[in-house]
Amino acid sequence: MTEINRRQALGKLATLATVSIVPSRVLGLSGQTPPSEELTRAIIGCGGICTNHLGRPGRLLALCDVDSSRLAGRMKEVQGKGNKEVKGYHDFREILERKDIDIIHVATPPHWHAYMAMASSNAGKAVWGEKPMSRTIGEGMAMRDLINKNQTAFRLNTWFRFKSKFYGSNVLARDVRKVVASGMLGDGPLKVTLSGVTGFNWKFNWVGKTELPIMEVPEVLDYDSWLGPAPYRPYSRHRTHGTFRGYWDYDGGGLGDMGQHYLDPVQYILGKDDELPVSVEIDADPQDTDAVGSWRRITYKYADGTTIVLDGANKDKNAAFIEGSKGKIFRGFKSDIPDFEKKVAQLPDPPAQVTDFHQAIREKKLFALNQNNGFNSCTLVNLGKIAHRTNTNITFDPKKMEITNSKLANSLIHQPDRPKWDHRSLIKG
Repeated sequence: MTEINRRQALGKLATLATVSIVPSRVLGLSGQTPPSEELTRAIIGCGGICTNHLGRPGRLLALCDVDSSRLAGRMKEVQGKGNKEVKGYHDFREILERKDIDIIHVATPPHWHAYMAMASSNAGKAVWGEKPMSRTIGEGMAMRDLINKNQTAFRLNTWFRFKSKFYGSNVLARDVRKVVASGMLGDGPLKVTLSGVTGFNWKFNWVGKTELPIMEVPEVLDYDSWLGPAPYRPYSRHRTHGTFRGYWDYDGGGLGDMGQHYLDPVQYILGKDDELPVSVEIDADPQDTDAVGSWRRITYKYADGTTIVLDGANKDKNAAFIEGSKGKIFRGFKSDIPDFEKKVAQLPDPPAQVTDFHQAIREKKLFALNQNNGFNSCTLVNLGKIAHRTNTNITFDPKKMEITNSKLANSLIHQPDRPKWDHRSLIKG
């Protein structure tokens, strides 16, 4: 080999030595999103529902919880799956200061939902909120209005209006929606029944306990921060974590837990996204002022006579899921309408919805379940909770957003927060 050829060969080897293998994901090949274009996320709340949020799309950069043990457990879980860039936080406000995080998942108990969603919106973040949207109607109004004003991308973590079979119906909500829209069930008021008979479990295990013992706060839990906006009450283990749903200060029992899962698709099916009921009737025993108990029946009625019945006692043994003057649909999408399946197959599908939250963020479009229709379906839940809590049949004015026949019930629409965490302080201008 001549000296010139030798130098050329060595040069080529040196060039090859500088070449590195770049993963296809980084280059955005095969349909994969490169990191520079991938939306980033943080999850506030490391309890049970956090599991549902961990696997959602986007790079997870942060976790937050006021219970150091729960935070450590989730950090270990996430890092053990190869995510070494995730960072743990005690104070969610530190996450909101990060410019590299796009989406905040609020996976906390409901008494924190409004404040955290509103603070995230003010920080310029998109918000993936847990159901119920808010603990009170007043909080929901403030959330909706601020999110609209800030033009924040927002979605709720319930999905049955746009995907998955809707519990006892055994079909997609849109299949029932197109039957209703076609007039096949009749032109007059419709009646929906949600019960064990029609395939809906109201989870009456979510009840509170009276005369709770006062306990020492565990060292791993910042109890004052866990309470946040909620009224101060002495610590007792049953108030927190997996059993908080049994107390009015934080949620509303099985209705608070499952209500928006069930009632939001019903609202969509009935075409009532822009309406609220004018009355709510309750059949229950008188309630404790702190601990949530069970109920037997809650009945919502709209101005046009449309009725939604929550039959917690499963009293109506032959109830249809939905019925009108011309026919009924029972559990499993069975019907008394002749040639029902053939007729349904010929109906046009309802208008398409935006069901990819990242698409909604990038294209600045409303997600299928957003701050507006989500507020209304959550208000159904909260009106039911008020009727249940006060053991009062209520008359509601949807225009004024007031309960007109009970001062006590009306006072629960807007409930006070502890001053440090008053969601009203986040309202701009």
